[in-house]
Amino acid sequence: MGSIAPDMSTRLPAADRRLQLIDVATETFGDVGFHNASMNAIAAAAGVTKPVLYQHFSSKEDLFTAVLRHVGAKLRTALESSVAQAADGRERVELGFAAYFGFLHNHRASARVLFGEARRIDETMAKEANRAVESIANMVAGLIEIDGLSDEERRVLANGVVGIAEGAGRAWIRRTNGLSAERLAEVVAELAWTGLRGE
Repeated sequence: MGSIAPDMSTRLPAADRRLQLIDVATETFGDVGFHNASMNAIAAAAGVTKPVLYQHFSSKEDLFTAVLRHVGAKLRTALESSVAQAADGRERVELGFAAYFGFLHNHRASARVLFGEARRIDETMAKEANRAVESIANMVAGLIEIDGLSDEERRVLANGVVGIAEGAGRAWIRRTNGLSAERLAEVVAELAWTGLRGE
C-alpha cells in the first residue's frame, strides 16, 4: 500500500510552516531552477495559498535565500555528526566524505540548489552559496593535521579540500555512470588523506 500524502492544509505553527515551505521550495527549485519556479507553483505544491507563502517570504529571492541557508546548514550538520564518530584523523576524513557524498545522493534537489545556478542569479545569492561552502571549509580546517600551519593557511587548504569534494560532486551529479556515493567517497578520501596528514 502506498503512503498517504500529509494534509498540507492543516494549520501549523509558524516555524513549522516556514520549514515546510522551505522543504517544498527546495524540491521545486532543484527540479526546475530558480527562474522557472513560480511562487504560485511553490504555494500549490505546499498546499497553501500564495498569500500564506508571502506571509513567510517577501519574494522569490527571499525564499531562495532561505533555501540556500537551510541546505547549507543541513549539509554542515550531516558532516559534523559524521566526523564526531571518528576515532582518528583517517576515519574523520573517510566519514566526512562519506557524509558529503551521501548527502548529495540522498538530497539531489538540495545539491542542485547549492551547486546549480545560485552563483549566477545575483550577488546576494552568490554570497549565500559561498557562505555555505565557507562554513564547511571552516569545519574542515580543524581536521587538517599538519604542524606549523597558521589558521589562515589551514582555512585556505580547507577550501581546497572542499573544492575537490564540490568539483567531484558536480561531475558525479551530472553523470549516471553507476559510480556509487560510497565508492566516490572512498576514492576522494584516499586522494585527500595524504595532503591532510601532511606526509
